[in-house]
Amino acid sequence: MSMDAIVVVAAAIVAPGPPPRVLAAQRAYPESLAGQWELPGGKVEPGETDIAALVRECREEFGVSIVVLDRVGVDLPAVDPSFVLRVWWARVVAGEPRPHQHSALRWLAADEHDEVAWLPADRPHVVPLRAGLVDWRG
Repeated sequence: MSMDAIVVVAAAIVAPGPPPRVLAAQRAYPESLAGQWELPGGKVEPGETDIAALVRECREEFGVSIVVLDRVGVDLPAVDPSFVLRVWWARVVAGEPRPHQHSALRWLAADEHDEVAWLPADRPHVVPLRAGLVDWRG
């Protein structure tokens, strides 16, 4: 990863269940990504921590307050080598997720992760997410 990489954070927001499920959001735009699914999140702004960015993005994009828990996996390239994606487990502490900037939302159990077309940057996290949900004690 480049020292100048733009950090993109994503939240694997879990609804406890049974079974536990993770929130996925369907992109509305840009046209090249519309219809594909992603974990909630966005770019970390200058002077902002990963956790502060996740809390802000989830409030702005979904109208919820979250608590951020542990990391999921390792840093992975996102859109191109100038971006790095970091995923964190999280849970909603206030509000009900609404798709303010997305076409749709879906809560996915571990055995449903292959039912959606994930964005290429999010695909490598599907296996660790599935494993984490199977063992979820959150």
